[in-house]
Amino acid sequence: MESRNRYPNESSTTKRNEQEQSLFSFVVPIYTKSMHRIVAQKGTEIKDFIQRKSRFSNVSKHRLINGVVLAGTFFILAGSALGAYHLQPHFEQFNIDRMGTAFGMFFLILSLVLLFYKLGFSLYQVYLYLRYKPIQSVSDEELPTCTIIVPAYNEGKLVWETLKSIANSDYPQEKLQLLAIDDGSKDDTWYWIQQAKNELGDRLTIFKQPENKGKRHALYKGFTIGTGDVFVTIDSDSIVKKDTLRNLVSPFVTQENCGAVAGNVRVLNNQKAMLPKMLNVSFVMSFEFVRSAESMLGSVLSTPGALAAYKREAVFNCLEEWINQTFMGQPSDIGEDRAMTNMILKQGYEVLFQRNAHVLTNVPEQYKGLYKMFIRWGRSNVRENIMMAKYVFTNFRTESKFGARLLFFNQSLNIIMTYPFLIFMLFFIITHPVLFLSSTLVSIFVLSSFPMLFYAKRYNFSESVWAYTYSVLYTFGLFWITPYAIATAGKRGWLTREISA
Repeated sequence: MESRNRYPNESSTTKRNEQEQSLFSFVVPIYTKSMHRIVAQKGTEIKDFIQRKSRFSNVSKHRLINGVVLAGTFFILAGSALGAYHLQPHFEQFNIDRMGTAFGMFFLILSLVLLFYKLGFSLYQVYLYLRYKPIQSVSDEELPTCTIIVPAYNEGKLVWETLKSIANSDYPQEKLQLLAIDDGSKDDTWYWIQQAKNELGDRLTIFKQPENKGKRHALYKGFTIGTGDVFVTIDSDSIVKKDTLRNLVSPFVTQENCGAVAGNVRVLNNQKAMLPKMLNVSFVMSFEFVRSAESMLGSVLSTPGALAAYKREAVFNCLEEWINQTFMGQPSDIGEDRAMTNMILKQGYEVLFQRNAHVLTNVPEQYKGLYKMFIRWGRSNVRENIMMAKYVFTNFRTESKFGARLLFFNQSLNIIMTYPFLIFMLFFIITHPVLFLSSTLVSIFVLSSFPMLFYAKRYNFSESVWAYTYSVLYTFGLFWITPYAIATAGKRGWLTREISA
């Protein structure tokens, strides 16, 4: 008995240690996991805070830069107006000297003739615009069956957003056939098309070209397998509104001779970068003013790739000619939208514009992307004006052909006068650099006020002032585009959409 009770606390101590060890092994994992969750949660919150702070900082930075650029633009224009006032005697002497030579007199008369022509043409555009009204949507029962073709190349996730916006359209599902065609992309475009397929199921049919053949071939595949009475083409970086499709195709129901319809394109990525803000104002002028006037003449010259609709019969009448089109012996791989429009006009159909069919599309945010896009458009414009010259003065349409011929003449005149005015501009810069700079900036202020006021009337004033900055950029930074496009009209290549190395 004495030996058993020699260490009476030993057993209880061991038991207590075991209990503590058990409690420790139970509490520590829970504590560790809890701390891990807390640290992870706080880490995520800190990361989100830093990202929000970074985004806020970037937004503030963009706003500051944009504000400085706009202020600088108005400072320069105001200074030029003041300079022109003080240089008035020099301008008078320059004109007197120019009238003293036969060449100078000829150029002065030519300039005045062109000035009055352009003024008259602009007033006629205003008259047509004031008469224009978009066609309202017809009922669900009257809407035609549509095949929507979305060609995609190196577009990434945005193609998924494009397809979802189309699927969410206010249009009878049983009348829609939606096709997405990956033209051999090198990025994750095909993955996002498949994701859209998983979400939309049988509402979306997808295809992948084995190699990149160009947008024209991707559209051709869609045209050949499409079943709709109307084909709608939408770029893979464009977002449509819910009522866009029904508004776009309604003219085919109400206008018997309608062969194609152009949508109303606005800029999607115009929240921060300067170039999209400028292009947004330019697009409103180009579409809502210029194409409204062209639509009144039944001769919209170009249906945009971002959003256009074509009558099935009109497409198949020229499909083989379109896919096999060449220029200077080379296959045409640019300007597929302008070419299709031209071939439909040639058949005698009218091409209209629907201001109420909106689409938002991405535009370049850097100068390099912008000038490449403009070069492509410029080359296409040269090519299709040559093609249009072959039929526009024939009896290609039973209705009035005046509008198409006037628009062709105006476009051709712009192209023809490019080099003479470029030569005069260079001569003016060399001989009278101060007069050139002052008169050019004053002209920019005067001529840009109309698109500024037009945008302000249609939307808001704060964004409209980018019209001035855009004109300064175009005059001094992009003036070379048209001469270069004319000289290289035979060159091939899309120029954009490639993955950076």
